[in-house]
Amino acid sequence: MGEMVSYRSNGGTSEGYLALPEAGTTGPAVIVIQEWWGLVPHITSVADRFATAGFVALAPDLYHGESTTEPDHAGKLIMGLAMDQAARDIAGAADYLAERPEVTGKVGSVGFCAGGSLALWSATLSERIVATVGFYPVLPWERMRPEWTDYAGKAALIHCSEEDGTSAAEGVQAARRAIEAAGGECALHDYPGTPHAFFNDDRPEVFDQPAAASSWARTLDFFRNRLA
Repeated sequence: MGEMVSYRSNGGTSEGYLALPEAGTTGPAVIVIQEWWGLVPHITSVADRFATAGFVALAPDLYHGESTTEPDHAGKLIMGLAMDQAARDIAGAADYLAERPEVTGKVGSVGFCAGGSLALWSATLSERIVATVGFYPVLPWERMRPEWTDYAGKAALIHCSEEDGTSAAEGVQAARRAIEAAGGECALHDYPGTPHAFFNDDRPEVFDQPAAASSWARTLDFFRNRLA
């Protein structure tokens, strides 16, 4: 459904997977942020699902051409990710989407695992990003320095697995407190009995269909309410 595109990023160029809704359809925009595996088929399929739901979706390639299915390699890739470059890639993606003729609403972001943390962080990187969704984010993420005050008037939604400690996990609660103190809104949802990465249907050992379906429906409702 989608295609790889190039876009401007702080004086340079980045690439990402762009998925558009049905021809002639306009709508809000969503940035889809990868797990530690990279821009793998699961992430592009999520972008396609957003397009089917009426959103213009862009998944930035934060590893710039690299991806993996091996946990050891994924760990090295995420630890080697330059956060300042990732920030520029995400902010550039927001600017690119806002300029697309198909985009008639606002811009949001969604991410998974480490990408969940990046999604929550993204609202502090770009004034264009007004709503964020983090699936089982890895929090705290010491290499980010969020300016939470930028969340004023914005909103976040966090989906929490039981394996990660649910919404009671200190990192999640710290993010909630900071977002709300900044004048933003933050909703938390727990999914009992779920492992980390329960949304990833390319990994049958962790995929939880009921939790995935529920969190997806909540995510679509959230973005439709916040980005219209």
